[in-house]
Amino acid sequence: MSNLERQAVPSTCGGRGFVVAEPVRELLSPRAVRLGESTEVRRLLPNLGRRMIGAWAFVDHYGPDDIADEPGMQVPPHPHIGLQTVSWLHEGEVLHRDSTGSLQTIRPRELGLMTSGRAISHSEESPRSHARYLHGAQLWVALPDSDRHTEPKFEHHAELPVVTAPGLRATVLLGELDGAASPGTTYTPLVGADLALAAGTEARLPLVPDFEYGVLCMSGETFVDGVPVTPGSMLYLGCGRDALDLRAGSDSGLMLLGGEPFEEELIMWWNFVGRSQEEIEQARADWMEGSRFGEVKGYDGAPLPAPEMPGVPLKRRGRVR
Repeated sequence: MSNLERQAVPSTCGGRGFVVAEPVRELLSPRAVRLGESTEVRRLLPNLGRRMIGAWAFVDHYGPDDIADEPGMQVPPHPHIGLQTVSWLHEGEVLHRDSTGSLQTIRPRELGLMTSGRAISHSEESPRSHARYLHGAQLWVALPDSDRHTEPKFEHHAELPVVTAPGLRATVLLGELDGAASPGTTYTPLVGADLALAAGTEARLPLVPDFEYGVLCMSGETFVDGVPVTPGSMLYLGCGRDALDLRAGSDSGLMLLGGEPFEEELIMWWNFVGRSQEEIEQARADWMEGSRFGEVKGYDGAPLPAPEMPGVPLKRRGRVR
């Protein structure tokens, strides 16, 4: 998934200085962003008040959109460094192509996981013949310094572990939840889980006290630790919890995102996660010159040009504004 904003704003994130060490209930409101011609997303991270949850550095929620008579998602080839992209669907399909030669249709509750490492480019689009509705989330995971120059790769996992309880079905995307571990590759301690709750369900999820957590509402209304969370919003929970109480006011879908607070300070600009302005400038130049990021074959359209660099220096700072 690309950040398609033509006036890309640098985002400084990471570091432990602003991690909330105790449980909190901080409701994050989304910002509407256009993604191509027919898709609008709700951006939860980076947010005006909070930039990361563990290594999760970017969260977009979109849909459900009726695309029966629309092209749907159309994201041209674009570059990434220093991160993993996570594609997650509740409805519809997304066709992924990348410069390693991967070609994969991602369907609901299948994991599409791309590790950019040192450099990769990819495109995402709704297939020509597609389902009526498109609904999902796109997320980025920041890579630690020790792994951010690794070779790029793409993983597709159609079968994922599931944790069940009365009225609750939790699919583990990444990391581990209640003893169930995802096959997806991770580079820092984290968890991502999709939670489906039936109306009236009351459940208690086990958590890791050293992790910080957030809950994104995909559909329905759920009370998370007593706070009503509606579609397109996210509740930041801080650290220090060993369990989380959920109560579904209707059939609901949530995403639980958590992880060990990310210690390194980062610069995130456009589709790049780096450590210095020079690194970001070099990545932009390489993309515009057609080097380093490889070629996405088969996409019907031109690659996405990079925005102009901002007129202010890019600096690494803390996790919140």
